[in-house]
Amino acid sequence: MHQDLYQSLIKGHQNYKTSEFPKNKSLYERLAKGQKPKATLLTCSDSRIDPCLLTSAEPGDLFIIRNAGNMVPAGDVEGCSELASLEFAVCALKTPHLIVCGHSDCGAMKACLSPETVQGFDHLPGWIENGMQGLNDHIGGASNLDKAIEMNVLHQIKVLRKLKFIQSREDAGELSLHGWVYDIASGSINELKIDKKIKI
Repeated sequence: MHQDLYQSLIKGHQNYKTSEFPKNKSLYERLAKGQKPKATLLTCSDSRIDPCLLTSAEPGDLFIIRNAGNMVPAGDVEGCSELASLEFAVCALKTPHLIVCGHSDCGAMKACLSPETVQGFDHLPGWIENGMQGLNDHIGGASNLDKAIEMNVLHQIKVLRKLKFIQSREDAGELSLHGWVYDIASGSINELKIDKKIKI
């Protein structure tokens, strides 16, 4: 049974290679020589979210960084995949936009609201702390899941603005930060109001 699931992926790739790839062969030949994404998107690793699909982006348009809860570790964590990917996108690829995209029914935010649900895991409790801090920083905390999801996106923007490589590009007017919450059921994106000037 599990082998059938894997084989469906292999068959899907074969279909892509014979049917879809030829339609955009010139695009892929150009992308094979380098990339110049329009934006960096920090989003959740949830399989229900396809950033390219929900933005009608073509291959090469988005530099996507995915993890549980669309979070960035606070502080300078050496060897951190998220920070290394962000630095590459912002400094090497010079993407002009950085979007933090949360989504409805987020499992990571559910865990932040009920941290006992991830006890017994080796790595999840420590990771969830990155989201819990944002909820704790707001007076009264989050009253429900939807509020927690919004608060987390706004907190991650604050964490990003503490990073020197983000600060310098934003201050120079070369990088714009954005906060989104994607609603899975309706397909809508709620663009959150982000303070363009105040940094913590």
